[in-house]
Amino acid sequence: MNTTSPEAAPAAAPGRIVLLTTSHRVAPGLLSWPAWQALHAADEVLCADGTHPQLPYLREAGIRVAEASPSAEELVGMCAGGHTVVVVATGEGEPALTDGLARLAGSGRVSMPELELLPASYDLPGARLLDLVQVMDRIRAECPWSSQQTHKGLAKYGIEEAYELVEAIEDGDRDELREELGDVLLQVVFHSRIAEEGRAEDGAAPFSIDDVAGGIVAKLIHRHPHVFGDETAATPEEVKEHWLRTKAIEKQRQSVTDGIPLGQPGLALASKLASRVRTAGLDVPLPKGEGIGYELLALAVRAEADGTDPEAALRAAARTYRDAVRAAEGASA
Repeated sequence: MNTTSPEAAPAAAPGRIVLLTTSHRVAPGLLSWPAWQALHAADEVLCADGTHPQLPYLREAGIRVAEASPSAEELVGMCAGGHTVVVVATGEGEPALTDGLARLAGSGRVSMPELELLPASYDLPGARLLDLVQVMDRIRAECPWSSQQTHKGLAKYGIEEAYELVEAIEDGDRDELREELGDVLLQVVFHSRIAEEGRAEDGAAPFSIDDVAGGIVAKLIHRHPHVFGDETAATPEEVKEHWLRTKAIEKQRQSVTDGIPLGQPGLALASKLASRVRTAGLDVPLPKGEGIGYELLALAVRAEADGTDPEAALRAAARTYRDAVRAAEGASA
């Protein structure tokens, strides 16, 4: 009599779960090749959100998608017998489902299927700018304060944010620098959003943030022929020469002083004028006059010739003066 017990039957293959994630910043339907392969090879494709932007494109490609939101236990059961189930993730990647699968795996009571997180589309550099545009659209439409703002009304904030950015740079504070760059970027997006409406304040055709970005891209390419064209530039001086020559052709200015904003701080204005004069090779004596203004003009011109930003130099000296005042206040206290 054979007392050897029969061999146990092999356990059914546990199958495979693929969690497919996509970026809302990438146009729907633009999925990676591994993602399309997984979708076509799956036994079941599920999505909890019937309005998911990917669904029309998946169905157009012949993929059957069931609108379902199974629990972790139900999903594992669907994989029994070696089946592959693809879950098209919604929101933040189905955290409730992934947490449930993790608990099941940790319990040791269930033969878990193979789990794979498959990013089907990736954010490109700059993708978060799309989020900023969308947030600005909503704020402009729904915020009682933001919806009433105009270019003129916001002008003072642009100046303030620019100065705060300069202060962060000069202080060497990286965290502050990142924040202030965001505040300056907000001004660009805000003004572009207002311009898109074409309100009477402008008196001209509307334009959008894409027009703004497209304009600066075209300008950068045109003014960098040594990068995007056939010209060469081996030194920063040659690059500047290219830039100034191209800019002069574009603007067709009658004077080297054209385009210099007269409303900027006085020292910066004097330095900019001196830079234009020096670059053009003109010999223009400084005007003679009495008073502190002419003395400051001469100092600004001298600083520019020495390669020093007079505004930055004065701010640095003012900071030292501020520290001295605080030290005196502390001594008095």
